[in-house]
Amino acid sequence: MSEKTTHFGFETVAEGEKQKKVADVFSSVATRYDVMNDLMSFGLHRLWKAFTIQVSGVGRGDRVLDVAGGTADLSLTFAKRVGPAGQVWLTDINHSMLSVGRDRVLDRGHALPVAQCNAEKLPFPDNWFDCVTVAFGLRNMTHKDVALAEMRRVLRPGGRLLVLEFSRVWKPLAPAYDFYSFKILPWMGEKVAHDADSYRYLAESIRMHPSQDELKAMMEQAGLKRVDYFNLTGGIVALHRGYKL
Repeated sequence: MSEKTTHFGFETVAEGEKQKKVADVFSSVATRYDVMNDLMSFGLHRLWKAFTIQVSGVGRGDRVLDVAGGTADLSLTFAKRVGPAGQVWLTDINHSMLSVGRDRVLDRGHALPVAQCNAEKLPFPDNWFDCVTVAFGLRNMTHKDVALAEMRRVLRPGGRLLVLEFSRVWKPLAPAYDFYSFKILPWMGEKVAHDADSYRYLAESIRMHPSQDELKAMMEQAGLKRVDYFNLTGGIVALHRGYKL
């Protein structure tokens, strides 16, 4: 029996190969990740993340899990919200990204727990977190359905999952967005991060990611309830929210 396949951007690869390929991408761009985020989104990623924080409803004493938290943008803001009585876990599967995030957290004076782990097998107990977030990480996971089910598992009853991810852009914007994604973005990646291929993969992975309604259905199939989403910047990005009831 042949091995199952999945997509890595527009390329079809064996499921067992995708995780390593994604790891190579993020290991390559880790030190330039924040600079490139600002450049390629014209700073909008900060507004998208601020909106996510606002919608999260996280407050004093809450427990928060930041999945695929990378350079810790969300974790740092959540840490201020939960205060000393709360808890924020920064996690990522990629050691290079997590190292950058850990250093940022320490440099800002926070002693957050950090764990390198796979979102498809989270090392946390059932019913533990008030809020789980994953920002721009779900599309890189091999088995999104498994990861969503795991994130639901670790939520307490009444807790919520927030998924911030690139999505389907408003159709009139699509031609300009495609030109930017496939021409400008790899060029920018080469000039700034010295890695055009990783940013070409980014553009391709966005096109292979489920649409807003498809992801909503996947979250519902994972057992989440009252799932809704917010289109941001013409659908370039969408924030999905679901509850464990």
